[in-house]
Amino acid sequence: MRPTFRRRAGRRAALLAVGAMTAGLLLTAPQQATAGPPNLLSNPGFETAGAAGSDMPSCWSKSGWGDNDFTFATVPDAHSGTKAMRVSLTRRVDGDRKALVTENTVCAPTVTPGRQYDLSAWYKSNTPDVSVTVFRRDTTSGWQYWTDLQNPPVSAGWSRTEVRTPVVPPHTDKIAWGLSVYGVGTLTTDDYALEEVGALPPQPVCSGTAEECAKGKWQVIPAQNPVRSMHAVVLKNGKVLLIAGSGNDIAQFNAGTFTSAVYDPANGSFRTIPTPVDMFCAGHVQLSDGRVLVMSGNKGYPSADGKIGYQGLKDSYTFDPVTETYTRTNDMNGGHWYPSATILGNGDVISFGGLKEDSTGNVTAEKFSAAQNKWLPMNEVNQTWSYWGLYPSMILMQDGRLFYSGSHTFGNGTPGTGASIYDYDANTITDVPGLRNKDERDESASVLLPPAQDQRVLTIGGGNNERNPAANRITDIIDLKKPSPAYTAGPDLPQGLVDTGTGKRPQTGAEGKMYVSAVLLPDGKVLETGGGLHDRADPVFEASFFDPATNSYQAGLATDPIPRTYHSASFLMPDGRVMSVGDNPGNGTYNHNVSIYTPPYLFKGARPRITSVIDTQWVYGDTQRITVDRPVAKAELIRPAAVTHSSDPNQRFVDLPMTVDGTTIDLNVTSNPNLAPPGWYMLFAVDANGVPSIATWVHLGGPSALAAAQEQPSAHEHTFADALGPAKKNPAKRDSVPVAPSVAGCDRHYGSVNVCVPTRFPAEVEATTKARCEWLASHRYPKRLKVNGSDPLRLDPDGDGLAC
Repeated sequence: MRPTFRRRAGRRAALLAVGAMTAGLLLTAPQQATAGPPNLLSNPGFETAGAAGSDMPSCWSKSGWGDNDFTFATVPDAHSGTKAMRVSLTRRVDGDRKALVTENTVCAPTVTPGRQYDLSAWYKSNTPDVSVTVFRRDTTSGWQYWTDLQNPPVSAGWSRTEVRTPVVPPHTDKIAWGLSVYGVGTLTTDDYALEEVGALPPQPVCSGTAEECAKGKWQVIPAQNPVRSMHAVVLKNGKVLLIAGSGNDIAQFNAGTFTSAVYDPANGSFRTIPTPVDMFCAGHVQLSDGRVLVMSGNKGYPSADGKIGYQGLKDSYTFDPVTETYTRTNDMNGGHWYPSATILGNGDVISFGGLKEDSTGNVTAEKFSAAQNKWLPMNEVNQTWSYWGLYPSMILMQDGRLFYSGSHTFGNGTPGTGASIYDYDANTITDVPGLRNKDERDESASVLLPPAQDQRVLTIGGGNNERNPAANRITDIIDLKKPSPAYTAGPDLPQGLVDTGTGKRPQTGAEGKMYVSAVLLPDGKVLETGGGLHDRADPVFEASFFDPATNSYQAGLATDPIPRTYHSASFLMPDGRVMSVGDNPGNGTYNHNVSIYTPPYLFKGARPRITSVIDTQWVYGDTQRITVDRPVAKAELIRPAAVTHSSDPNQRFVDLPMTVDGTTIDLNVTSNPNLAPPGWYMLFAVDANGVPSIATWVHLGGPSALAAAQEQPSAHEHTFADALGPAKKNPAKRDSVPVAPSVAGCDRHYGSVNVCVPTRFPAEVEATTKARCEWLASHRYPKRLKVNGSDPLRLDPDGDGLAC
């Protein structure tokens, strides 16, 4: 059985004074409003009996799921009137039970997309395992689970719980809800209410130009990135760690010159950091205490004759944001050049894939123990002996399993459907279907869409560095809550201008991009930006927003004036802007310009402010109080970026359901650390026009990352991903798998190792010396490249040892 989690039973009181504004306001029992909008529910107090023969009151139905024993009863122990509803669980393996507003046109209240609603009820319970559960009716696909909003605490006497819904999604016309009990115990409820939140906020007034308000604005800052950074990590203090190692520069590697830098947005300065080993193409992830775990890197570059490929290090370090220094940990069990790095719900880190010290593919799973602060011996880590490729995108699911999205860097042709679910406890891998063009998803981007509670993943674009076709426009979406998840086709990626070496032109046909960046924004959208049409070449100037609520792109945003292809990164800053660094095309150059994107929401007038946060140390299942300077529509936690090569599997946006009393807001923190792994997060408050506050840093955790609570009931999940096909048979124990030395798509017979002459030129380039040399010249490759041994691409027809 997979581990499950619960919130802490003793919810933090956190009733510190926040001025007269909060005096007398109970954190867990908001007072009944003296006046308000009409209650949209029928029979909110269970007073009207159901139709003849029914054992439920009118407009209420028995609901729930899972393996449990339960009873429903209408009882006279009422908060008001003569009746209340009592639901008891006497045995529970999984699932929940609840009285739910009947899902029909008569009983379920009509709602308006784009609006919010306050849900409230009076209740008594002897179990902490209670949640407010909401369903919605989609006008196309019918009734479906929407979200869980709150975990009311145990209450022996009548208490009132109230919570505000997120903005009602498009194509929703009705909602139904109820209080669920998902642990052994009894819940009695009465006097439900559903009230529409007041008038719509005033329309924003544009504070910039009309174009800025519609498309946003890019600015190239005066200071240049001092290092050839391949990796970017937003630290818990708002600074940015940029790691280069040797920076894909063989001369720096041979000299033992390895670099990192820390950028401080507060003053625009860079500080160069001593770097102990070549962290070029390492893996990295933020630990629960805010340190950055950096694993593996580059032990050696490929040989000039192409017989030996890249070699991975065993080395591992942590970076301390306070002292800005690296500290060595114990070694990994093997080298992992291009490893994955995913933090788990208990704070441990799991890593797969990459290349070993001898350039073969690493089939060993590695696990870093947060409690022991070390990599575990191989025999203490479950092993499938599977090869996951390079930088496989491994996303933590809400029950602790891992979803391999199909995004990777190099190494096409992995077996199966291209995407799968890995169950660490069962040590099984099960393919999921639907990923289109699975062998053309090299340097695609995958992201867990906002909010994380929805468990939907978007995969964008990609190519194939071995065959080097034009990158594609494909986007695919998977809903991991479904019993048998499968990718479905999303909308095509918008097109922009591409520079193929002779100036910019509009993209045509199926042309898309690889090396794309996908950034979660505080308004709940995803910024996709940067990328190129071919392997390490032909930058695409295009940016768009993907809206998870509508599954659509907003095309035509302002574009970064700097090309951003191979070894580029874009990421969210705590002020709501996006920073972009890097570009390392195949000709071996590197772009040190840094761009900052100001999204349109920052041109919509004044932004809301979080004026107080009672406690910045948060525990799972807590209610945390903040105050704001004016009404907001939502609040969320966004995990800071740790991105490289289009990959950041730990990026996530966690919704914080709100109970609102003017400008005082109580936030319900998820009780499930698999939804929000322990660590530092950016807390944003966002108004109804999508304008975010500047983030406040909060730390989310719990005693031993809730290790003692792993076998307790989980927050309401519903059944999901439980009707998968048969698991694949794991390979027998083995040391590695063969990987071609040309896995990076570069023919090493030409020039120095940091110059990447493509093994396959783009299809439109004729297979002649003249056409290939013209392509190299138009892409600004060094003239007269040295030929290392043989001449497979026929670039040296006169045999003088120099190409073109």
